[in-house]
Amino acid sequence: MSEALRELAAHIEAKRPDCVVSWDVTHDELTLQVALSLIPSLVEFLKTDNSCMFSTLVDITAIDHPERDARFDVVYHFLSMYRNHRIRLKAAVREDDLVPSLTDVHSSANWFEREVFDMFGIIFSGHPDLRRILTDYGFRGYPLRKDFPTTGYTEVRYDDEQKRVVYEPVSLVQEYRQFDFMSPWEGAEYVLPGDDKAEAEAK
Repeated sequence: MSEALRELAAHIEAKRPDCVVSWDVTHDELTLQVALSLIPSLVEFLKTDNSCMFSTLVDITAIDHPERDARFDVVYHFLSMYRNHRIRLKAAVREDDLVPSLTDVHSSANWFEREVFDMFGIIFSGHPDLRRILTDYGFRGYPLRKDFPTTGYTEVRYDDEQKRVVYEPVSLVQEYRQFDFMSPWEGAEYVLPGDDKAEAEAK
């Protein structure tokens, strides 16, 4: 399988050297690092070329690397049912970059791109209806960014007096509890259920 994927990668690189930055086959999976601005052109090629025929867009997602200048990797997964191959495309994206939409090549990209926008705040240029899909329209922030607080910024609840849903800033009603993660074998001062049996056996 790995040899077939290497041949496929070499074929794609030879045909579209302007698009492919680098490629790698690891654990029988082919990953191409690609030029951001040329993604739609490359995906069109992967869909129509007889040696590729990647007709199915499986998923679009992203990875947040806050320490990098190009903060995000936008990741695309494709399947060729004709050639029984899978391929992954990765493009490095800065926070203010516009990612070309794939909706003209794969209509299924519509909701995938909306989800990436909703979760990471990555904007897809040319998308016909780029708005939030999983969170509320007034939601603040992007939940899958690594600097997003685990509590969020706003809490939603139903108010019995107002008879409607209300949005309020997060207010923690108690201090975060301090957990003692010590193992009982590392000198913890409490006894776990069953520990008394071990002590009795030792006597």
